[in-house]
Amino acid sequence: MGDPRGFLKRDRHLPDRRSVPVRLRDWKEVYEPFPEESLRDQASRCMDCGIPFCNHGCPLGNLIPDWNDLTYRGHWRDAIDRLHATNNFPEFTGRLCPAPCEAACVLGINEPAVTIKQVEVSIVDRAWDEGWITPLIPAENTGRRVAVVGSGPAGLAAAQQLTRAGHAVVVFERADRIGGLLRYGIPEFKMEKRHLDRRLAQMEAEGTEFRTNTNVGVDISVDDLRADFDSVVLAGGATQWRDLPIPGREAVGVHQAMEYLPGANRVQEGDLDEAPISAEGKDVVIIGGGDTGADCLGTSLRQGARSVHQFEIMPRPPDERPDANPWPTWPMLYRVSSAHEEGGTREYAINTSEFLSGDDGRLTGLRTHRVEQVFADGRMSFEPVEGTEEVFPADLVFLAMGFTGPERNELLDGLGVELDGRGNVVRDDDYLSTVDGVYVCGDMGRGQSLIVWAIAEGRSCAAAVDRALSGATQLPAPIAPTAAPLR
Repeated sequence: MGDPRGFLKRDRHLPDRRSVPVRLRDWKEVYEPFPEESLRDQASRCMDCGIPFCNHGCPLGNLIPDWNDLTYRGHWRDAIDRLHATNNFPEFTGRLCPAPCEAACVLGINEPAVTIKQVEVSIVDRAWDEGWITPLIPAENTGRRVAVVGSGPAGLAAAQQLTRAGHAVVVFERADRIGGLLRYGIPEFKMEKRHLDRRLAQMEAEGTEFRTNTNVGVDISVDDLRADFDSVVLAGGATQWRDLPIPGREAVGVHQAMEYLPGANRVQEGDLDEAPISAEGKDVVIIGGGDTGADCLGTSLRQGARSVHQFEIMPRPPDERPDANPWPTWPMLYRVSSAHEEGGTREYAINTSEFLSGDDGRLTGLRTHRVEQVFADGRMSFEPVEGTEEVFPADLVFLAMGFTGPERNELLDGLGVELDGRGNVVRDDDYLSTVDGVYVCGDMGRGQSLIVWAIAEGRSCAAAVDRALSGATQLPAPIAPTAAPLR
């Protein structure tokens, strides 16, 4: 490493966030610029640990010590080449990934981990600013055609890799713009869509074709798809949201998170003057304590909500790693995202038993009770705590409780692919479904997971498709398609 004692001389430091009153007045990303000198200091904290667990903590197998060292030395062009060697879209992961690499950082055993994610996003942002990221045109065309269904991170990664291998790739997206949840699920304050648009422009220049407003199985038949393409890659994600079927669910004002967030994003795209669902002047309750819930929180606050409560059925996590959660496992800690910093109240160990409404059918509140987490016979349950019933006033409720797998639709039915017990598309070690020539990657086969898993599976799936079409492949394959939990 460039400075083998850097971790002894410098503490962990991240860019400052813009002040809350300022950033709530716009939808721009929340972080202030980070001086190059400060970034190089942070990169110097990467220690000569011998075995870089960060590489293994990252599903993409990012060569993290390499580009930390190159950043410290100021070798920026080499750093972006090393970063792109394993990750097609570091500007996405550097903003959206929860950084399991940092959880696995060896320095994190007894000190704050290296700011890996910040170094990553700084490298790629500089590369874009300097004009170093240009289209990579394939040397020759194979004459083979591949359809990629779904334009989230898995589909885009598979498409870019297969295009660069020389295949003619068409990406089908049922929405009116490319990007999947990157486009309409992630708020602008977490990732401005200009980052997505310029990467898509690069892919188009490389030869990838995008077709929007195309619901495969409806607007184009499965038979036509199979006839027109040599291989099909399913990358539609896990978009079947989890519901909360309790009394009063039909009340006007109870919405799924993904019924709410896209409208706010469309306002920022210039499609709408105002969001179809707005929290302005309303009491809001968000059920679900994860990232999607935090996205709803930040969006509600920017729209001018009167009050916001975010419910989580789990108990409040500890501030420090418990003994039962040792390094390098993912630390289940209390975290404060930028949205949580902006306002709202977080309620833990709480369960909603009923949605309340008035005579007009409109939501007025939620009936709740506190719960205790109980383990018995190896099973976990949440038992009501007597005497803790409470009513929270609410004009809007957003359900942000995750996703249960891919939607059962004309595409999956028409292809006849087999589903596993969790409702995901079954695939073998080569990402091949139970239907010949039909592959699956990302959340559609894995279940709800992280953006780094999606990109890694997209890259690996592309290698499998290229091998099947060409007899061999030079595309890297970071991971085998094993099922895994969210973290």
